[in-house]
Amino acid sequence: MLRFKQILLIASCAAVTMAQAQLVHPSIGTKAQSDDGRISIELIGKKQFFAPGDKATADGDINSPKSINIHPNGKKLYVNSLEGATTVVYDTQTYQKLTVIRHQFDHTKNAALWSKPSGLYPFTHYQNDHLNTFYGKPVESTFTHGGKFLWIPYYRRSYDINAQDPSAVAIIDTQKDKIVRLMETGPLPKMIATSPDGKWVAIAHWGNNTVGIIDISSPDPKQWKHKACHVVDYQLKLDFPLDRSVNRDNGSGYALRGTVFTPDNHYLLVGCMGGGGGIAVIDLKKSEYLGRLQGMMGNVRHLVLKNGYLYLSINNAGYVQKIALDTVLNAIPKMKNKRGTLTGWKNCKVGSGARTIELSPSGKYIFAACNNASALYVVDAKAMKVLTSIPADSYPVGLDISKDGKYVFTTAQGHSGIGGGNAVDIFKVTYNK
Repeated sequence: MLRFKQILLIASCAAVTMAQAQLVHPSIGTKAQSDDGRISIELIGKKQFFAPGDKATADGDINSPKSINIHPNGKKLYVNSLEGATTVVYDTQTYQKLTVIRHQFDHTKNAALWSKPSGLYPFTHYQNDHLNTFYGKPVESTFTHGGKFLWIPYYRRSYDINAQDPSAVAIIDTQKDKIVRLMETGPLPKMIATSPDGKWVAIAHWGNNTVGIIDISSPDPKQWKHKACHVVDYQLKLDFPLDRSVNRDNGSGYALRGTVFTPDNHYLLVGCMGGGGGIAVIDLKKSEYLGRLQGMMGNVRHLVLKNGYLYLSINNAGYVQKIALDTVLNAIPKMKNKRGTLTGWKNCKVGSGARTIELSPSGKYIFAACNNASALYVVDAKAMKVLTSIPADSYPVGLDISKDGKYVFTTAQGHSGIGGGNAVDIFKVTYNK
């Protein structure tokens, strides 16, 4: 335990220090327990390709996994391998690989998959007849229509080396695990969310401060259509070179990320990882961007709404925060000049680089994938106190929890020039009280 605490201390320092931190690859069987004994966690399995010689856990399709999503029926889980341009599907009972969905397209062979261009996302750098020939890098996911479809946006089209022209989102039929529809998006989409009433999908475009809204009220994919593209304060001008890549994860305006609809389908809340942080608010009834709410501790990465509270992760500082949803809703009409302040946050310090968070089905516990700390943290959601943490393969980014709360899955994407990544960890959670 002392050795792991030392690792966490090193890994939670600034980025320059992180480069010197020891990579963490915990062994299956690693355990952790809260001091009061009410919750315990065990690493019971993994899928990885950092050690291809380990035949028991090796899977060559695990290539920089970005996110993981469990199907609503609990029978399958989907892993988006960003650099592999694939989505890997596993059986949740046996953890056997069921299939691999490849995100590679030909403008002729796959023409029938595309929806009609909306006019919202014009190409400004690439102009030819082969714009729909590419492979896509899958980022996040959302289920719609009761789990019948899985939506996966692409970081960029492969030829668009600096993610400055329209990307795309793939829609998968989860019964066949095949792509049945493709739709355009803005540049560099990351987070995607489904409205509680199932009528809308929202996609946050990290690349240029915009958010796309898609009408999915019809059960027929061919009837889905783009509703609007909202600009958060200003649309970032994109004019990067075409012959060399630049770092698009930095300097992308507000770097829009965590995205969630309010339970009444009235507002869309979008976290800002850049540009001073905050939460962008879009009024869906008026189809209007209202402004940004501020007052949180730093750059907002992930948002979750549950049991009347808004929860968020603060990436750089490594915090989880919560506030009553009513406080948020009361603050929205009071914004002036497209700015407002939220007060009354409850805070919990977790590991550095807090990324994806999810709550247990009971709402009593928050699970946080802490990237720089290479750990999974468990927080008491009421007291906002850390209960325990357990090592995870460096560097965890994605996370999901089973419907019964007994299993937590994390993905480790890794860091360029540092290492780590190429792993999916499977944790078993036992609630003792």
